[in-house]
Amino acid sequence: MIMRNFKYIFICYIIICTCSCKRKVEVSYGVNSVDVYDSKAQKIKPKNEAEYISILYTNLFQSPISPSILYQTQNVLYSIGDQSAAKEMLLSNYFNLPGLNIPSNDYMRNNTEAFIIETYKRFMLRQPNQSEIYFFKKYIEENSEATVEMVYTAFAASDEYGFY
Repeated sequence: MIMRNFKYIFICYIIICTCSCKRKVEVSYGVNSVDVYDSKAQKIKPKNEAEYISILYTNLFQSPISPSILYQTQNVLYSIGDQSAAKEMLLSNYFNLPGLNIPSNDYMRNNTEAFIIETYKRFMLRQPNQSEIYFFKKYIEENSEATVEMVYTAFAASDEYGFY
């Protein structure tokens, strides 16, 4: 009887071991790293004044704005009725401050396409499409008076820049 139980237990052990123990197959997928940028169609949330000021300051100076300067600038923007004129005045003021971190006009002219792509990434947080590259490239090449400040002003004053 003991032998019979032993055979039964041994057979059950063999069945359990062969059925339950399987080698796990690991699957690996080759995925390339890709930068993803939102399209402008998805930008529907407007920036408030504090966000606009701090993001603009960071885009132009490549450093964060201090809270005291942000507060003072916000008060100035609130005191001006026409917000688009106020934002243009703010841009003009920022372009005259020391520490401005923007490319040179020579860089813009010698590396036009790279300048356009970098500007879109800097201000719009996305890649430009081919028609946008074509438009700005043609504009920069045909207008010898165009400067980096003018292009940056156009981006910062655009409707898209005012939204997330």
